[in-house]
Amino acid sequence: MDRTSLFEELLQQSYALRRDVREPETDRQRLETDDLLDVLRHRELLELLIEEPLDRSDIQTRLGISRATSHRFTRWLEQHRLAKRRDGRWCLTGRGETVAEEVLRFERNLRAAARLEPLLECICPDHKDFVIEPFADAVVTTATPENPYKPVERFLRLLETSDTFRGFNTTHMVPPGVERFYASLFDDTESEIIYLPSVVDHLRSTHPNQLADAIDRGHLTLRTREALPYGLAIFDDRVAVGGYDDETGTMRVFVDTDDGIAREWARRVFEAYRDHSVPLESTAGA
Repeated sequence: MDRTSLFEELLQQSYALRRDVREPETDRQRLETDDLLDVLRHRELLELLIEEPLDRSDIQTRLGISRATSHRFTRWLEQHRLAKRRDGRWCLTGRGETVAEEVLRFERNLRAAARLEPLLECICPDHKDFVIEPFADAVVTTATPENPYKPVERFLRLLETSDTFRGFNTTHMVPPGVERFYASLFDDTESEIIYLPSVVDHLRSTHPNQLADAIDRGHLTLRTREALPYGLAIFDDRVAVGGYDDETGTMRVFVDTDDGIAREWARRVFEAYRDHSVPLESTAGA
């Protein structure tokens, strides 16, 4: 399966999971809460055996448990058909490996949700279109009272080291007066950006000659759209999502990663919004 097909499968699984949550009155069989908790209570055991088969003595030593507890653990594995004893060692079954992997994924996504909380708070309710998993290890940069422009500075550093840039935004990428951004936008980086009409009007009024020159040279492609959900940035090697304060329009958080699945997600999101946007040339007289 190639990367595109893999991404499509992951995306569809993610959307299907969300449909299940929103549609509880279905015929699917739900696991009892106690059964789920039972798996989580044994997560260290499952994580241990996914690395390698072990005998009961090794399990006892590695987990720091008593002999009686190790017997209880292995009985639980056998009763739930999660592991079998082969040559004196306990090996996960195919079902057991899947359960162990899902436990690891569950914990990873819980950690990711905690790390990405500043972003998720900003982009709700639009986060239903945001795929959390590929951003689990992303760099999260948040504004602080001491440095309210910290997310903007992170964005500028990535922009200045990238030859290309595509994205969209609900407001200005940077605070007014930060000329480093405009140097990249108009001169240094091949850019394609979707803005709200009001932002384009602002650019026309503040940088009319630079804007016109960059567009005429084909250096900048600018499009407009009436509504955008958050900030999306696609650089040469990284992708990022920015969350903004609704009242002030300032960037509160900037999350970036080099994850390949995240890049594919960002590409598809950008292209979907681009397909429903208007080229600047069509709004020249507005």
